[in-house]
This record gives sequence, structure tokens and C-alpha cells, in this order.
Amino acid sequence: MTQQPLWKPTAEAIDSTRMRAFCSRLEHKLGLTFKDYSQLHQWSIEHPEQFWEQVWHFTDIQASQPYTQVLNHGDQFPGARWFDGARFNFAENLLRNRSDKPALIARLENGTRRTLSYRQLYQQVAQVSAALRRAGITRGDRVAGFMPNIPETVIAMLATASIGAIWSSCSPDFGLNGIVDRFGQIAPKALFACDGYYYNGKTIKSLPQVKGIADKIDSIQILVMASITNKPDISGTRHAVHWEDWLSEESATELVFEQLPFDHPLYIMYSSGTTGVPKCIVHSAGGTLIQHLKEHQLHLDLQPRDVLFYFTTCGWMMWNWLVSGLASEATLVLYDGSPAYPSVNTLLDMIDAEHISVFGTSAKYLATLQKSGLKPRDSHQLSSLRSILSTGSPLSHEGFHYVYRDIKTDVCLSSISGGTDIISCFVLGNTCLPVRAGEIQCPGLGMAVEFRDEGGRSLQGEKGELACTRPFPSAPIGFWNDPDGNKYRATYFSRYPSQNGRGIWAHGDYGEMTEHGGVIIYGRSDAVLNPGGVRIGTAEIYRQVEKIPEVVDSVCIGQEWDNDVRVILLVVLQQGTVLEEGLQATIRTTIRQNTSPRHVPAKIIAVSDIPRTISGKIAELAVRDVIHNKPVNNTDALANPEALELFRDLPELLGG
Repeated sequence: MTQQPLWKPTAEAIDSTRMRAFCSRLEHKLGLTFKDYSQLHQWSIEHPEQFWEQVWHFTDIQASQPYTQVLNHGDQFPGARWFDGARFNFAENLLRNRSDKPALIARLENGTRRTLSYRQLYQQVAQVSAALRRAGITRGDRVAGFMPNIPETVIAMLATASIGAIWSSCSPDFGLNGIVDRFGQIAPKALFACDGYYYNGKTIKSLPQVKGIADKIDSIQILVMASITNKPDISGTRHAVHWEDWLSEESATELVFEQLPFDHPLYIMYSSGTTGVPKCIVHSAGGTLIQHLKEHQLHLDLQPRDVLFYFTTCGWMMWNWLVSGLASEATLVLYDGSPAYPSVNTLLDMIDAEHISVFGTSAKYLATLQKSGLKPRDSHQLSSLRSILSTGSPLSHEGFHYVYRDIKTDVCLSSISGGTDIISCFVLGNTCLPVRAGEIQCPGLGMAVEFRDEGGRSLQGEKGELACTRPFPSAPIGFWNDPDGNKYRATYFSRYPSQNGRGIWAHGDYGEMTEHGGVIIYGRSDAVLNPGGVRIGTAEIYRQVEKIPEVVDSVCIGQEWDNDVRVILLVVLQQGTVLEEGLQATIRTTIRQNTSPRHVPAKIIAVSDIPRTISGKIAELAVRDVIHNKPVNNTDALANPEALELFRDLPELLGG
């Protein structure tokens, strides 16, 4: 039985979207018409040269030299090349607007608020770009940021990109070892850092980590300190200079944008690092730009009138995704601090105060609002809000119902899924399509997404591994320090055999395609449970546990047991609640009645915290390692590594 939509756009709303304008362009330029989105998507993956060429022109990518060929070596994956011959600059495309319109609205947890117009942003990027050149930073050099989500971080990134250097950033809540594990691999010549930041009502000093970074990474030749909490004494910090002092003699008012190839490296991103030293993933300027423009303008319907917000840190790819909203001339809202301080209303208050139209958050945040019993529709106006985006983990059916019941009825709720690996999404929202509970609306245009079984067979309506069978522009151009590409190919292309000489990207997500073209993600495939040989996505269990009001958070893993696997569920309970037999019975009954007997946990144990990565994802593999008495190789990748100590007695308790 087909699930009824929770929301559908009106015909008038669809007619005003950028997606409809793009389809009109295809009809005018190519004589193409499509009866529905699935036809458009199928055309986009079968005719990639035509599709991506039309995206290039529709989004008005600024280039000093035109491309000579849209797709070269398209039968190779990896190995395909996009837009050969083109010369352009990423930063120039994000700074195309030079008006007094607000570009950035920046807020800190302590109440500080700043605004920068597009004109002011351009001028400040020009100053930092000139200062970087004066410091000897040139094309191909690496520039690192140990920074909170503030305007200076955006300015430093754009200045780096303007001269063809490569930007890489981490948020200041990373531990020293985690930073050195990342930046140490790429040998940055310049480092932007901060003296501290505000989080959960506390002022947290960063100078000790900054000094440690400068001491441990010999390649750093200039360290520029942005003052957030105060202006500290940096006289004992190697190569350090205060931001304002560094720029005091710089009078540049015009930017020189280096004109670079489409595949010139722009960003170095990092894998989570919870299972070893993080991989350094290199993304191209052209692939990042055209993919983000496609997602923003076609799927999100982002227009200059919009105010775009995503709750993120500079160590998560959603920061890079957010900043690209400047290329669509939207106003961006930056926030740094806890989303729940001084109350869980903080971000909701900001929607009304800043007239945010597109609000990006995590499934965990929406679950927290729901568990808190909040009904924002009664406490807030939310009149500007037209879209809510959710990522980080699968959004449960209950999360969807909560949004439409208690937040706003007329809003496009788009769960999205992709990752650092592609700096974008494989599956995401579409303001022209209905929203159904528990489902991501559609695969992205130009993304040949399938689900496959362990033998590589393509599945329809069955659970399997998310795969991509054709090249796409935002695929990484490689890993840093992987000259022969062996690590890169082993990571993404070793799971399935090539087809017609073209590799198949295996993404590591476990999910399925629905009968009406939507997508359900059940979790990471490496965390899939396998009791009795039956594969179970962890999200299937989390969905049921979220229904239990006494449970605030949970993590479930598979424990090797008696030549099989048994399901272990660890729960964080509401304050004052005890995990007595009745509550355990309620949890088990809820899971059994709504899934299957194999989903029911063999053991349910109460804990006081759940370890999460710095981007907010449940660290299932780290918990599984602890329960199996295996070391967790890189606790610096965790936001709360101390939570693992709560699990040290579990192997004995579980008989492991």
C-alpha cells in the first residue's frame, strides 16, 4: 500500500521553482519534455554531457575560458574528466554579488551578532588574499583552519581559493592529536586559528592546542590568530600574528582571481578517523561548485531572496555546502555554539529573528525537540520558514510526523544523505515532490544511484548497499599522498566488479528504493546487524526506540556470540528513570511488534552517554570495538571520548 504524503507542493509553487525553470530551459534548448521527476532523473544519468552542460549554463558559472569538452573518458570511473579546457575560480563565483545585500549574518552563543554585506565580504577577502600572497602562499599550497563557524573562516577560505591554494579546516573542539593526524598529513604552510570559543555556557580556550599544532607541524610558516574570546598573548607561539595586526598594513581593495582548471584541488576533507588515521579526501573546485549549485538551485530551490542556515561546524562537510550558498547570492546565517544553550529554543528563536527560510539541522536535534515536548508552532511564528533539511543520520517516521504536527504544516521537510566522500548528496530533497514519512524524496539529478546485494545484483524494492554506477563531477580527484590511487580505488571501487570497464562506487550506506522513487536509508552498511544471517539496519531499531518516551538516546550494535551475532541495545534514559523489567518489556514489545523477532535485543543496558563523532553521528563501530575488547584507534575523532569509559565494563557484563 502506497504511503500517503505528509506534504505536497501546490501547482503554483512548483511553477515558480528553479527546477521548473530548468525544465523549461531543456524544452527550449533541447526540445525535451518530461512527465515526472523520474524521467528527468533517468535522462540526466543517461546523457551526462547534456545534463551537466545545461546545469553549467543555467547556474551561470563564471569562467574566463570556456570548456572544450564536457566529459572526457566518461567510460572510466574513476578517471573521468569534466569540463576540459575551462578556466575559472571558485571564489570568484561565490563573490559574484558585490552589493550591500547581507552576505553573512554571524551569531555566537554568547549573543554576539555581526553582519557582512557582499561588498564588505569581497573587500575583506581581497585584504586576506593579498596578505597570503605577501606571506608567500601560492597555487597548490595548503592553508589550514582551526576555526569556529565565524566570518573570518569564510573569508580565509575564499582568500585561499582566490589564489589557487587548497583549504582544509577542523573545528576547535578537535583534540590536538586529531588535528595533527589530519593537518600533519597535508603539510600546510599557513594556519588560521582562534583563541577560543563558546559552548554550552562555557568559554573554552584554544591557545594550548594552537601552540601544540604550531610545534608539531613544521611546515607552518605563518599562523594567523582570530580573537573570539579575548586577545591573548601569543608571543610564545611560533610564527603567530593577530588577525588585525597581520592586515593592518594591507590596503588591497581588488581581488586577483587565479584562473584554474575545473579539476584544480579546492578542499581537503577527512574521513571520520574512528577506525585509524583519517583519509585525506581531495575535492576539486569545479566539481564542488557545479554539484552544490545543482543541489542548491534545483533541489532546494535556493534563490537570492532566501536566508540559508545549517547548524554545522567547520569540521563537517555541511559547512562547505553552506558556504557555497553564496554562489546563489543567498544570505547565510552562521552560528557557533551549542544548539541547546541557553535552551532548546535557541535555534528556533533564530529562525524568527533572522527570517530564515531554509533551516538545516540534524535528525538528532529534531528528536531532541520532540523528546522535550516542544511545539514550536505554538511558541514561534516561523512565518519565513519554507524548508527544513535534516542529515547526519536517518530521520525516523516519528521525526517526520513531529515536524508536520508540531512545527509547521506547510514546509518541505527534506532528509538528505551523502557525505564527506562526495562533499554533497547522493539522495536528497526536491521542493517539487511530495514528502512521505521516513523517506528521502529522490536520488539527485546526475547521480546514478542503485542498491545492490552482496553479489552485485541491482535491487528494486529490496534492501542493499548504496552504489553509484556512473561518474559524477564531485567525486574526489583522489586522496592526498596516494600517488598511484590504490587507496582511493580500494576505498570506493573494490566492493563490486567493474561493468564494461567502468567501476562502481560503493558508498557504505544500507537502504532501498521505494516504489514511488523515494529512498530509505537504514544506516551504515559496516554497522549492519546480522543475527541469524539476516541483515538489519540499525535505523530500523532506532526508529522503534524513539517511540519510547523514557529513552532519550540509544546505540545498538551486534555482539559476536555463540557462533552467531546477537543484538545489544544501550539506552540513555530520561533523568530519574530506571531501566526496570517493565520498561525493558515495553522496549522489546515495541521493537518486536513493528519489526521482527530478530530485531529484538538480547540485552538492554542503561548508560549515561552515547559516544558520537564530532559531526554528531553515533559512533557505532567504536562501541562495537569496546564491547569486543578491541582498541578504539582514534578517540580524538569523537566529540565525547570520555563516553567510551562508560562502556569499559560491558564486555564482562555481557560475557564477552
